[in-house]
Amino acid sequence: ITHLLRCLSPQEVGPTMVGDEHSDPSLMSFLGATKRNMLGNHFWEYYVNDAPRVVLNKLESCGYRVVSMTGVGQTLVWCLHKE
Repeated sequence: ITHLLRCLSPQEVGPTMVGDEHSDPSLMSFLGATKRNMLGNHFWEYYVNDAPRVVLNKLESCGYRVVSMTGVGQTLVWCLHKE
């Protein structure tokens, strides 16, 4: 199971995008995520107001591990995997 997590680098304290409209609803509930559609986007995303480090700690407690991290423009992206 793979999961992506991202945030804007100037906003390293939150919000953190934690999923899309196809994400596991029970995992999104565990993270305390809210589903939203940003103006101009044709997709839905889940976000939390927590800092990425808080979200990463919660995901680690569920068995997820970071496999990679990168910066894309002003966005930080983590890829996590759960066996």
